[in-house]
Amino acid sequence: MATSPLQPWGESVEASSHDVLLIGGGAAGLRAAIAAAEVNPKLNIAVVSKVYPMRSHTVSAEGGAAGVAKPDDSLDEHAYDTISGGDWLSDQDAVEAFVAEAPQELAQLERWGCPWNREPDGHIAVRAFGGMKKMRTWFAADKTGFHMLHTLFQTTLKYQPISRYDEWFVTKLLVDDGVVRGVVAIELMSGRIQAILAKAVILCTGGCGRVFPFTTNANIKSGDGMALAFRAGAPLKDMEFVQYHPTGLPFTGILITEAARAEGGYMLNKDGYRYLQDYNLGKPEPKPVLRCMELGPRDRLSQAFVHEHHKGRTMETPYGPVVHLDLRHLGEKLINAKLPFVRELCQKYQSIDPVRELIPVRPVVHYMMGGVSTDINGATPLHGLYAAGEVACVSLNGANRLGSNSLPECLVFGNRAGKAAAEFASSHGLGNGAVMAQAADEESRLKSEFLHKTGGRERIATIRTEMQSTVEQSVGIYREEASLRAGLHKMMELQERYQDITLDDRSHTFNTELESALELGFMLDVAQSMVASAMHRTESRGAHQRTDFAMRNDEKFLAHSLLYRNFDGSARVEYSPVTITRWPPGERVYGQHAQHPDAKAVQRVS
Repeated sequence: MATSPLQPWGESVEASSHDVLLIGGGAAGLRAAIAAAEVNPKLNIAVVSKVYPMRSHTVSAEGGAAGVAKPDDSLDEHAYDTISGGDWLSDQDAVEAFVAEAPQELAQLERWGCPWNREPDGHIAVRAFGGMKKMRTWFAADKTGFHMLHTLFQTTLKYQPISRYDEWFVTKLLVDDGVVRGVVAIELMSGRIQAILAKAVILCTGGCGRVFPFTTNANIKSGDGMALAFRAGAPLKDMEFVQYHPTGLPFTGILITEAARAEGGYMLNKDGYRYLQDYNLGKPEPKPVLRCMELGPRDRLSQAFVHEHHKGRTMETPYGPVVHLDLRHLGEKLINAKLPFVRELCQKYQSIDPVRELIPVRPVVHYMMGGVSTDINGATPLHGLYAAGEVACVSLNGANRLGSNSLPECLVFGNRAGKAAAEFASSHGLGNGAVMAQAADEESRLKSEFLHKTGGRERIATIRTEMQSTVEQSVGIYREEASLRAGLHKMMELQERYQDITLDDRSHTFNTELESALELGFMLDVAQSMVASAMHRTESRGAHQRTDFAMRNDEKFLAHSLLYRNFDGSARVEYSPVTITRWPPGERVYGQHAQHPDAKAVQRVS
């Protein structure tokens, strides 16, 4: 690993230094690293990841990546679908940049080796996806993220400046006079605590689905980057907008990709009825036509599930109510050709074969529209700190992300953030050693509050379980005042109890209990930000649905929420306007059958 020589600071804190430091080794992080290396080959670039990069969560993305590819499609149509799908909370300058650059990024990925599916005549194959009126989702069977991540990782290997800290866990951002100067990280193999200094830092740590009990997200998705930025003084934007994916396996939460519905799968209630025909899913027709109703926006499909449960039309399981996804009519040949991973997942984790059997599914938390507030080039309000991918909120996705926009988002804004960070690093120095005092304090904190602490009474698993139950009750598919206030009160209680946790493992080598404790601290900060942001937004928009404020309120809330951490540890919510360029807000009409259920029914589903 090529770094500058380690230097001792104080008794034990060591330091290494780089020009640009990436936190996270998924699609956004690797794309940003490549972009930074291309801007200035002389820069010393490093990627820090708490897992080996090929275990990053991008590898589990299945369905595809959106980008205009056909003559009957256009950039404006992709932009409008994204903006209307996001319930007009998307910043339209970010959307326009995204739709223009996404096809270029996807084509570049193929030049680097990504094996996109192609039609018999050689053209790129595209499939339909939820909320997209045109077929524009590029795919590599149903293992798109796997192939994208392999391609990006292999491409980074040809750049000599890119070094890696594999299986290192970042615990703190080092900030001096409003400028981020590096991080403190633990080498998981040895337990060594080290400062890694940098002229520019890019957060690419992904989302925070593990805050919830049922999620498609891997265990590593614990909101680390969001909490790191929040604690350092950067605002979190639009944290009330949490996307449920309508088709997760009920026990594990494993995703059954939207591609299964794109290829023609049906959603059935307990009576075998395609119930989505009873709901207006945001399309211009009074009722969605049968061939496309399963491809409505994800927020609408998840809300329709709640209404079906309220009407007694779901099936009960030990892991909550479910409906069925039916692929049987597609046939074994098509499933094996285009949905092989779906079949494998169903066989391994549900002991069913979708060629012959129905798949039980339920909405599960999938994606965060909110995150660290950034501009269109990934810059946060803290100088020297950038963010890209799901950890960031560049305001592309608004109140509801359309399926297949997230993978190209990692590419487009990873590229932009990498370039911006490289330019910043090329014109700024490392700064002085003032931040090393912070690094020494962080080392002392990790030892005194965790490794050397005695007398604690609280268990990590107990607090984590209570946190997950609280967020699902308060910021689930539907929200209301009483449960939000109760949730915020409970989160404050859990924050206090977290100060009294105890560890059984005091070792230094691969101390996974210490890692879990630190992740829990990050998750508590993120969970509290979700509840606080949701309580202040007294309207319904996209994935944020209030039973006590059922209508969208553009006059007051056509705005992004910004949650700031105060010096005393409390938080405040402010608002900033949405950027409108060419598309004025329109109506996303609910169907007559999609009225809000009562609060009692909401609690029962949660």
